[in-house]
Amino acid sequence: MSYISPVLWQFLTKWFTYFAIWPQEASTVAPMADALYLFLWGMSLVGIILVGALLFVFSVKYRAEKHPEAVQIEGSTLLEATWTIIPLGIFLFVFVWGAWLYFRIYNPPANAMQIYIVGKQWMWKAEHPGGQHEINALHVPMGKPVQLTMISQDVFHSYSIPAFRVKREVIPGRFTTVWFNATTPGTYHLFCTQYCGTLHSGMIGEVTVLSPDDYQKWTEQSTSGMSLAQNGERLFNSLGCNSCHNGTAAARGPQLAGLYGAKIQMDDGSTQIATDGWIRDTILNPSQHVPAGYKPIMPTYQGQVSEEGLIDLVEYIKNIKSNYRNQQTLVTTQSNNAAPTTPDMVKP
Repeated sequence: MSYISPVLWQFLTKWFTYFAIWPQEASTVAPMADALYLFLWGMSLVGIILVGALLFVFSVKYRAEKHPEAVQIEGSTLLEATWTIIPLGIFLFVFVWGAWLYFRIYNPPANAMQIYIVGKQWMWKAEHPGGQHEINALHVPMGKPVQLTMISQDVFHSYSIPAFRVKREVIPGRFTTVWFNATTPGTYHLFCTQYCGTLHSGMIGEVTVLSPDDYQKWTEQSTSGMSLAQNGERLFNSLGCNSCHNGTAAARGPQLAGLYGAKIQMDDGSTQIATDGWIRDTILNPSQHVPAGYKPIMPTYQGQVSEEGLIDLVEYIKNIKSNYRNQQTLVTTQSNNAAPTTPDMVKP
């Protein structure tokens, strides 16, 4: 917005921030959102002034004292077309502008760093791929696109960071995403803006923007020692998933190496893309996602795995590049489960 007038924009920004009319701009998308907001605000002000002025002029010009008897006034086609076409053009312009901004906010770039958010009554839990976990807090690096993949464990929530001008509904049973690129180091407010129960007003937190070096230090100091993918691998094996998804010729389930982002041919003839949400849904509702050439024998894990566990599994499956570890784990498991051989069990 500085291209309008650096002096005017600086004055407006400081004035609005000081009086808490809107928060600081701390992301790349914030100036764009504010530009649209100011345009709508300005057009509304112009409309109010115009309508008020016309109302005053007509009230004086056509008052009863000057026109005691009503006079028929013929309409003007040109005037009616003008006040129809001009507002329509303005509304269409605003629609295109808003749609462009919407798709920019809700379509993350391919190189965005991913962080998972789980909303629950009444707290936010952030899970970083490296294994860092936060409650009602979020640490992000400055100058790097960050994608938030969010889901609710109970009811509808809404994840809002006013300084970044981003807000996204957090829905039970479905991943939603939003992204931002923070531009200014500091600590910013985090809110739930969807009424979610008696303690909704207490579902708040802080977003801390760090320099790249400070963020690297924070990740090293905050790690639990296990990444989400490593936690997912342990859960994957403990649930016995590797007995079917091991990539061997005799496997009863499809191989998972290179699955993420691929187009999957389904048994019903349709084609589906293996996204985060699709992988999660196949774990919970496998009978609805049967790949071509396989039987619907996979059991559902509905109610058996927490949302955090599902995130771990999704992150693990996304990062499977080879079936080697699955096959080795399966061989080790089978060896450990095999009954020991004793002299009494040997036939003469």
